[in-house]
Amino acid sequence: MKSIAVLQAMVAATPFDGEPSNAELDAIEREMPAILADVDLLDAQIMTIDRTPTELDQQRIRRARRRVLAARRDLANRAANLAVPGGAA
Repeated sequence: MKSIAVLQAMVAATPFDGEPSNAELDAIEREMPAILADVDLLDAQIMTIDRTPTELDQQRIRRARRRVLAARRDLANRAANLAVPGGAA
C-alpha cells in the first residue's frame, strides 16, 4: 500500500489550472455547429414534452433533426479530410 505522501506527489506532479488547452478550445470551435444544432433539436423536443405535438411542432423537430444530421455530416467530412493527407489522385 502506498503512503499518502507518495500519492500526493504523483497527483501534484501534473498541475491542473482548470482551463481548457488551446487544442481543446479548437476542438470545441470545430464542433460548435453540431453542438448548436443539437441544442436546437433539444429545444424543439422540450417544447412538446407536456402536450401533443402539432403539425408545426413536428415540422420544427424534423428541420432540427435535418440540421443535426447536416452538421454531423460536415464535421465527419472535415475530420476525414484532415485525416487523409494528399487526397485522391
